[in-house]
Amino acid sequence: MGATIRVQGREITQDDIRLVRWLIQANPSQNRTQLSKQLCLLWNWRAANGQIKDMACRTFLLKLEQRGHITLPKRRTPGRGSRKVSIPYVPHSTDSIACCLSDLEPISVQLVEDTGLLGLFQYLLAQYHYLGFHSTVGENMKYMVFDREQSPLACLLFGSAAWKCAPRDEFIGWDGETKKVNLKFLTNNMRFLILPWVRVPHLASHIMGRVTRRINGDWMSKYGHLIYLLETFVKQDCFHGICYQAANWIYVGQTTGRSRNGHPGLKVPIKDIYLYPLTKRFRDLLSQRETEQTGLGGGR
Repeated sequence: MGATIRVQGREITQDDIRLVRWLIQANPSQNRTQLSKQLCLLWNWRAANGQIKDMACRTFLLKLEQRGHITLPKRRTPGRGSRKVSIPYVPHSTDSIACCLSDLEPISVQLVEDTGLLGLFQYLLAQYHYLGFHSTVGENMKYMVFDREQSPLACLLFGSAAWKCAPRDEFIGWDGETKKVNLKFLTNNMRFLILPWVRVPHLASHIMGRVTRRINGDWMSKYGHLIYLLETFVKQDCFHGICYQAANWIYVGQTTGRSRNGHPGLKVPIKDIYLYPLTKRFRDLLSQRETEQTGLGGGR
């Protein structure tokens, strides 16, 4: 087989690389999406719910190309380099909402998938969040929050946890090999947007509390496994993490100024790191090589 290399947590042999090259050469009309789907089927690369891990495979192929092992087909449309998405306008009210939290109740937290809310969710993040909206990769969960009049109040997006985060890894106490197996049991709160015309004291921490109480059930229903720990990164020069502190998230340190996946030479703003355990047993569960996937066994 020859020497192996590690790409995106996978041990890749020279035979594996030759297979990818052959797929590209044998199917010159295929685009990158078709190539990644074919490779997922050949390698049985699937998520816990049985879906092929198409987007993860595309990232894997890009990394192989960046290391000089393969040459991917040219993109026919703007691709995943920045993953920015062009979002069409969705009509929505921007009337001021400034009142007490009780005046908005009952507040509803709704999953975005299969509810007709995706277009509005994407547009609000693209228009009003300082990081905008990018297409999501891997397992993710999207929420929108509404008041009793069904006026939108907030958007939340949870996605793949960061690969490299030393303060988090020290807090958990796992080693590198265990992290590769169990990173899927973490999720990152990548976006939390209170819409700019909404001014309601304690709303943000109330929403975060509501979401943390339900996310495990939603994750199990969608992906077939639980989440044991939430993480988020708060940009220091813009925010102070007050809503996370009020919702009992734990501050564990700061990032080093590198990207969430640890790419060398890529500098990003330093951020505060907050974590939220969803079970008291999170350290034990995340330190096992074969983590149980059903039942928290002891509550939060």
